[in-house]
Amino acid sequence: MYSTILTEITNQICIIRINRPDKLNALNKTVIDELGQAISEVYNNNEIKSAVITGAGAKAFIAGADISEFLVSSQEEGTAMAKKGQDLFFRIENAPKPIIAAVNGFALGGGCELAMSCHFRIASDNAKFGQPEVNLGLIPGYGGTQRLTQLIGKGRSLELLMSGNLIDANTALQYGLINHISSIEELLNTAKSILGTINTKAPLAVAKCIAAANTVYDHTVNGYDEEIKAFGECFATEDMKEGATAFLEKRKPNFKGK
Repeated sequence: MYSTILTEITNQICIIRINRPDKLNALNKTVIDELGQAISEVYNNNEIKSAVITGAGAKAFIAGADISEFLVSSQEEGTAMAKKGQDLFFRIENAPKPIIAAVNGFALGGGCELAMSCHFRIASDNAKFGQPEVNLGLIPGYGGTQRLTQLIGKGRSLELLMSGNLIDANTALQYGLINHISSIEELLNTAKSILGTINTKAPLAVAKCIAAANTVYDHTVNGYDEEIKAFGECFATEDMKEGATAFLEKRKPNFKGK
């Protein structure tokens, strides 16, 4: 079905693996297109409750974009490239199901931007993060200037953006860019374990947590008002009644996403 990614579904978790290990899983037009198809599957397949995005091999999550595509691009094509990437990463960021990045190795340029568009990130102990676009006479185009600043603050973000320097997993953890560090061998199991816990919660409430948290960065809406609205909407769900009843009956709830 795909030529540059691999997908599998286990225990209602969709594993999406960028599969260009000979190119350190670099993003190109095909990867962007196929990743978009996989994200649509996550949105629309009721058998999927959550997803992990990772890279094939132990060296790289995604080591950037395929630079060979840049040499034939005009200003208009560059603008269109950035718009297409941003549109996809917005879909990941605003997905109603949790999507986390399991960063194995290098997450550079577009790879770092992809990881940052996920709801949160875990990394192997050999991971490296960076936005080295200035080395090519460019800036990030897939939302990197915005999400990096949101996640680690303006000063640290600008230092990385303007220097092109990389940071290791321990520094990324210190900065708040990632949530956990794991060995490369246990990285995917760690991701599955976290999502396994989240998957036992009420799906509609999980989706509303994502939507409400995202309003922090949307200056067109009042996040507190959106939280009130979402809180009230939860009371209309069967899952809320099931959760409250299960709590009072001292049993585990059986959520159905209704």
